[in-house]
Amino acid sequence: MQSGTTSSECPRVLLVDDNLDMLESAAAVLSSGFEIVGRANDGRAALEAAGKLHPDVIVLDISMPGMGGLEVASRLRAAGSQAAVVFLTVHDDEEFVRAASDAGGLGYVLKPRLVSELPHAAFEASEGRRYVSTSLLRR
Repeated sequence: MQSGTTSSECPRVLLVDDNLDMLESAAAVLSSGFEIVGRANDGRAALEAAGKLHPDVIVLDISMPGMGGLEVASRLRAAGSQAAVVFLTVHDDEEFVRAASDAGGLGYVLKPRLVSELPHAAFEASEGRRYVSTSLLRR
């Protein structure tokens, strides 16, 4: 696993979304197989938390006021972060999928598929593998 986890440890996850209900939902869905090490509700807080917490995976919303998730992911990469990024978003457009990949994202999950796909996407990303929401693959 990336960022120093071993196979006996749960991947450490930082959750980032400007919607507090979505943060709670993501935490609940991931709580059984992952260690939630932090939560942030905007881009600047995400960068600060990532620098302090060194998560293995960052679940990141694309659309947030101020600094959006694509910019956060690009800044993390530029700063040398090794965290795997999984975008959790409402954007079901292939342009966003490409932009997310270009920003360094390994995962792309649509919010309506949070329960069924986020745990798998986060695990795949922690192992360095890509995951795109299945509804986007069927087009």
